[in-house]
Order: sequence, then C-alpha cells, then structure tokens
Amino acid sequence: MKYGVVLFYTSSAAIRSEKLLTQAGMTVRLIPTPRQLSSDCGIALRFEAAQQLKVERLLSQARVETAGIHILNE
Repeated sequence: MKYGVVLFYTSSAAIRSEKLLTQAGMTVRLIPTPRQLSSDCGIALRFEAAQQLKVERLLSQARVETAGIHILNE
C-alpha cells in the first residue's frame, strides 16, 4: 500500500499543515520523519497517496513551505 509523506523545515509548519488538511476533510497524521528521507525536522505528515495533488494544492494555496513530498510503499 502506498502512502505520502510531506517533509517540513519546521515543526510549526507540520502542525499547521495537519490542521489545514484535517479541516479540509482529509485523513492525515503527524509521524516521525523517516530517517531515509531527512534529518531536518523530526515531524512529517502522512497522507493517502491518492490525495497527493489535493495535498500539494492546499499547502500551496496556504503558502506552507515544505521540504518535499514523497510517495512510499508500506
């Protein structure tokens, strides 16, 4: 099963994004950043891979700065 992970430079951006996407009716959750992806901010946001375009659009509209979005296999 595939899932998406949004990486951030700051934990405040991660928390803000979780709130924004949850309010938009999406199922997301904060997770520890997978070590193979980054060691910058320790918090990442997990979402359903099929929702990638919606996640990108909403975060862009809200001007949330991300460090990248990755699709991973479980």
